[in-house]
Amino acid sequence: MTQNKFVVLAAVAASILPLPAAANPILDGLTAQAKQENAGFKGFSADAGRKVYTTIGPNQLSCASCHTDNPKAAGKHTKTNKPIDPLAPAANAKRFTDQAQVDKWFKRNCNDVLTRACTTQEKGDFMTYLMSVK
Repeated sequence: MTQNKFVVLAAVAASILPLPAAANPILDGLTAQAKQENAGFKGFSADAGRKVYTTIGPNQLSCASCHTDNPKAAGKHTKTNKPIDPLAPAANAKRFTDQAQVDKWFKRNCNDVLTRACTTQEKGDFMTYLMSVK
């Protein structure tokens, strides 16, 4: 095979094969934790994460209440009107890059919305959804 045919073949293959999701150490840690908690763990779900994002909790709030229905859009806090940067990493490259920040906001927001801590499954599904938003 000539070099030009090989380049064309490689380009065609690259265009039809799915690309692996970008690695994220925080999501990788949640995956490891989920496997420890549940031997039947099969992975996180973007669809389940979207449900976490839109579910209205006991306090009549959802994640979308402050972050908008579009996680790529800037939001604002429902009580203070403080601006909030977009939640989706596609629109805000800083999201899900700092473990301490991720832990802080999951703790605070899960309690505010669900009146309890989020499970590992919910956290992983939520991140998987937001990382899938393009």
